[in-house]
Amino acid sequence: MITDIQNVWEARPGWGFADIQVGSLAILIFDFCITFQDEVHWIWSRPWNLIRVIFTISRYLPFVGSGLTAYAALRVSGPCPPSLAENSIVAAEGLLVIRTWAFWGKSKRLLIGLLTYSVVTVIAAVAVNVTPDHQFTDVSMIPGPCGFETSQNAAIVYAILGLFECVILILTAYKWFHDYQKFRSSIVTTFYGGSMLYMLCIIAITVTNVIVDAAFPIGFTNMFDTLQVVIHSVLASRILFHLRKSDSHVHETDVSLFVSAVRYEQPSQMETNEIRNEVGEV
Repeated sequence: MITDIQNVWEARPGWGFADIQVGSLAILIFDFCITFQDEVHWIWSRPWNLIRVIFTISRYLPFVGSGLTAYAALRVSGPCPPSLAENSIVAAEGLLVIRTWAFWGKSKRLLIGLLTYSVVTVIAAVAVNVTPDHQFTDVSMIPGPCGFETSQNAAIVYAILGLFECVILILTAYKWFHDYQKFRSSIVTTFYGGSMLYMLCIIAITVTNVIVDAAFPIGFTNMFDTLQVVIHSVLASRILFHLRKSDSHVHETDVSLFVSAVRYEQPSQMETNEIRNEVGEV
């Protein structure tokens, strides 16, 4: 199978590459259109802070990077665009770190651990990325003026990223099953279950890039880089929307329980506290 793919690539350099880049940009634009109302409601109404800055970078920088990549993949001449994939992915991962920190009740120890691990991950990825690798394809096979191929070290970089994302997923799953194993609540199930589903999708595209960069012919490297950025941006933004929507629902439930307790003169403090503690405001 791999040999057949190599033959197709040699016969038609760049086969499918432009289509995937344009398709990835279309996914980003479509998701923006259907979630713009959520952004206005859950983001624009909040003051500017570190979370909003990271969100803005994660949300809008992929439009620039994906647009330039799609344009370069379609054109036949002119200068090559700069790569913004790394910045976009780092910003999206920052939102995931903040989300995990909120899940763990804004634990300072966890935050320090995640930030330290994030720095180590970035340093390791950069070190691997700049390590010389002579497994490049012939430059004559590179379609157009811009060579989108990279060394197969990219597979290691994506593996490092995937490991980081798995740690985030494990921390979320542990918090869910450890703290709420015997607590039945649709809020908790929707809150944690939805976030874990998004994380599994993010990990899936990362694993796909690992396989493509490691096992497929060198000409196919970077083929799904734009899709990786788009998926990170789309799902990281949705996780933040989901987080704030769940937080708002918890507060509404809290007020409803309080009103009921006053009306019937039967305070339900334990139930109120359990629901309040399910979600930390971000």
